[in-house]
Order: sequence, then C-alpha cells, then structure tokens
Amino acid sequence: MDDSIWVGVRERVQSLIAAPAGDRVFGAIGHKFFLEDPLTPAELADLEGQMGVSLPGEYRDFLLWVGAGGAGPSYGVYPVRLIQGRWRWEGDGADLADLSRLAEPFPREGADPEAVQSLLAEHPEEEDFEDIEDFDDAIEAWEERWEPVMWSADRTVGAVVISTLGCAAREWLIISGPERGRIWSDNRADDEDLKPLLDEHDAPMTFTRWYLTWLERAERQLAPVPVAD
Repeated sequence: MDDSIWVGVRERVQSLIAAPAGDRVFGAIGHKFFLEDPLTPAELADLEGQMGVSLPGEYRDFLLWVGAGGAGPSYGVYPVRLIQGRWRWEGDGADLADLSRLAEPFPREGADPEAVQSLLAEHPEEEDFEDIEDFDDAIEAWEERWEPVMWSADRTVGAVVISTLGCAAREWLIISGPERGRIWSDNRADDEDLKPLLDEHDAPMTFTRWYLTWLERAERQLAPVPVAD
C-alpha cells in the first residue's frame, strides 16, 4: 500500500480547526476537526490479532498516519480504542458490528426483495385502528417479523460501522470478502437495505476516496474568500 497518500493529511485536517465558520461543513459541529492520535504499529498488530483479521490496507495506513478516528465524513470516523484490554469501535450503532465475525466475507446480497416488499405492504397504519393499543400490538407483531429480514446479524458480518450521518443512517467499512476496503451506506432505519456507496462516476467508494473527497470538499468550503481590489 502507498502510505504516501496519507502524508500531510493529518496536518491538513488540523489546519481546519482554526478556519472561521468551520461548522459550515456538515458534521463538523460534532468532531470539530479533531483527530485522535495515530496507532503505533504495535497497537495495530494487537488490534488485528484480537480481531483475527488484517484490516484493509488503506484503512490500516490511515490508522498509522492520520489518526485512530475523529474528523472525517459526516460526523467523523468512528475511533477504534483499547478499552479494558479489548479493542472496539465507538460511535452510534457501532455495536451493530459483530467483531467476532470480521473474518467472514461480507455478503453483497441482502434481504430477499420480495420478502421486503411483502412485509412493507403489510405494515400497520395507525388510521386503520380504532384503539391505539391494538395498533401498538400490531406494530410490535410486524416488527418481530421485519427485524429478522432486515436486521439479521448475518447481513453485516465482515464489516464495521465507520461513521454516522445522523437519524440512524450509517456507513460501514467492509473488512472481508469481495467488497473489502469499500464503504457501504446503511439506511435500514428508512426501510432500505445496505448498498455500496458510489462516487460521481458510479464507481465503488474506497476508504481513501471516501475520506479524501470529504477533506477536499471541506477545504473548498472553508477557503478564504478573495477580497476584491
């Protein structure tokens, strides 16, 4: 992996801390352009040893050169930290990832579309019930059928939650399988299955492209406005 891609990136991010009106960048109100310290090679080796898998090369280099998390796309890159002797990613929904299954290939295919559409067609609507308690019971029964279809733990093996856009919309970094090193979006809170994040050319978004696209956009947004003569 060409780690020279990341040379100077940490300094570029930190230079935005002092930029006027930095909160114009979406999510910066949360991360404030702060980056955690990079991991040491020994810490990275310990992390991978615990997980039983080698992390994607671009992300490994990010951890070593830029930081263990912090400023980044949306509300930032979830930090990976050593807590009471165990490594874990921290952030909203990070616990959705099964860290004991990161070596398993992430599945490209999600829930059966016909099963999803059938269940959505049966979604209870409050106006169809005279008694709110009956509606609550119907919703609970429906969710018991919905969750195994859309929220099965098998759907996200081989991946970690890497960021959030808020309102339970998240992004995953794929660790294992054919999609290794790519970012997938997760809008299951809005009844949409996970799908690959694509760039402006409809190409799969790699970790490096995902991060540097954010940084370049943030730098443009916060660039000083030239003063007219």
